Amino acid sequence: MANKLVIKVTAGADAPERCSQAFTVAAVAAASGVEVSLWLTGESSWFALPGRAAEFELPHAAPLPELIESIQANGQITLCTQCAARRDITEKDTLEGVRIAGAQVFVSEIMPEGVQALVY
Repeated sequence: MANKLVIKVTAGADAPERCSQAFTVAAVAAASGVEVSLWLTGESSWFALPGRAAEFELPHAAPLPELIESIQANGQITLCTQCAARRDITEKDTLEGVRIAGAQVFVSEIMPEGVQALVY
């Protein structure tokens, strides 16, 4: 079994089911004691901003703010550097605890033995 789960979510409100699945899997893994790193890229980048997750709705899905809270309590959320720059998002704009990092950090997280990476 993997010791760490790294999830890259590329979808936001543009693909709500895929987006919700990524956050749900990350939250369940974190709540199960798995070390989780969730990467926000593309349209999911907006969920790094306060209040944006509350605007997301998907019937029969857990509320995104609750999933984010669960992930942050037991894992790390990272916003892609380039994605943030393209949206004029800086670290001072993000939810507390969200870091901004790039491909080098992502690669360093997914390469060690015992890591499972998923992309949604």
